[in-house]
Amino acid sequence: MQPPGEDKRWIDFLTEEDLAFVKRFVLASGSLKEMAAVYGVSYPTVRLRLDRLIEKIKIRDSQEITSEFERVLRGQCADGKIDMDTLRALLAAHKQEMEDHDDQSNRHG
Repeated sequence: MQPPGEDKRWIDFLTEEDLAFVKRFVLASGSLKEMAAVYGVSYPTVRLRLDRLIEKIKIRDSQEITSEFERVLRGQCADGKIDMDTLRALLAAHKQEMEDHDDQSNRHG
């Protein structure tokens, strides 16, 4: 458990399923072939799962992404829950909304 106000680590954002995958991966000594056998899926399927997990970790570790909204969207994309076109459209709409909000605040402030 984290002390109040302390930043969460990347591992704190992984799902139970992600953590189980990481544990099995370590116990398999990083063998994707063995992971495919354990999960009963093809090697490319395990590779895709690992690539998505890597992307989620990169998103959480990124210092360039300062918006939690963007972080969540990119995580959803990494999980395959939304496609890249949807991600771009939502980020563009969010950016425009934030700019419009800033413009309104500047005019009234």
